Amino acid sequence: MATLKTSVLGIKFENPFLLSSAPPTASIKGIDQAFELGWGGAVLKTITPGDIEMIEASPTYAAFKDGHKVYGFENIEMLSHLSVKEWLKGIQFLKKKHPTKVIIASIMAPGKKQEWQKLVQTFNKSPCDAFELNFSCPNGVPEKGIGMAIGTDPELSAQITKWVVEVSEKPVFVKLSPNVTNIVEIAQAVEKAGADGIAAINTVQSIMGVNLDTFVPYPSVNGKSTYGGYSGMAVKPIGLKCVAQIRQMSNLPILGMGGISTWKDAAEYIALGSDVVQVCTEVMVNGYGIIDALKKGLLDYLKAKKLKSPKELKNKAISQLSTHEKLPKKKKVHPVIDDALCCKCGKCVKICGESKNGCLSLIKGHIKLDKKCCAGCSLCSIVCPLNAIKMK
Repeated sequence: MATLKTSVLGIKFENPFLLSSAPPTASIKGIDQAFELGWGGAVLKTITPGDIEMIEASPTYAAFKDGHKVYGFENIEMLSHLSVKEWLKGIQFLKKKHPTKVIIASIMAPGKKQEWQKLVQTFNKSPCDAFELNFSCPNGVPEKGIGMAIGTDPELSAQITKWVVEVSEKPVFVKLSPNVTNIVEIAQAVEKAGADGIAAINTVQSIMGVNLDTFVPYPSVNGKSTYGGYSGMAVKPIGLKCVAQIRQMSNLPILGMGGISTWKDAAEYIALGSDVVQVCTEVMVNGYGIIDALKKGLLDYLKAKKLKSPKELKNKAISQLSTHEKLPKKKKVHPVIDDALCCKCGKCVKICGESKNGCLSLIKGHIKLDKKCCAGCSLCSIVCPLNAIKMK
């Protein structure tokens, strides 16, 4: 029988779906509600010692939408506004009410050893299951030398990881930023410094767009804007790439995230090396209740593939990754047009002619292929409005 249960570093998860450190985990009440609905765990919105100034802008969000569908989401919100004392009390409450749920404390402190270690030692006394070090927040804190300012510097990342590991009584995960030239370099630095695991990725620094009447980028905060963190479905390819790169170079457990909105997304993250996954933006636009579909979809998939648990799915796709140089290039695929589905719009002909080799033509109401000149690129199948072209 397949199960969604899994374990990481001795931490038992009833399912691999966690809420990531973000607005959905900003309140004890919200996390309690999410646990009631079936989430396997939560990473608390990043806790600070209290001496980091956090005055929020308004509005804090902007979205890349098509109708009601949100594909990308920009966030300039900062860290938790709850105090250390409030979080300690909240963790006690949540663990007492939901003893089987995993709680990970996301933490951030000013760049001093005593500040980081004091915060860790304080939460050592709580029943949280692990720490997640926020070395990657792009909103408001890099200017203060923390958040993403740490995670883009391998030496600083390693140094703070060492400080935390020295005093931590719980597993330590380091949350990495995609806003670097080489995420593997940072992952290797924190692994060498003693990190027990990696969390990847945080948001991608972005500008959502520009209002062409006022020339103010989005979100407009009283006529000004700033760079924000981009999340949602659109960043999934970036998150998958980062997780795969880390997995190819490290055996550390990975908490994978970035654009997960369906069980398929989660399965892809696990197949590329994630142990469990975290979800944020999809919850922000559709609510905690998405957990039912996530759990059912992944469990049905495991059953269909005759896999006993997420552990058996983990890393399944890694061996298929190669360098471009080593890709098998002797055989090529070519388009096969389903004449019954084809509406004869000629878009594939036009695009092939303007962007590739002009190997398609519309003759007497039928799409014809010149196979000798076809490079097998698949562009025609991508632009076909009716999915009438398959590459074979």
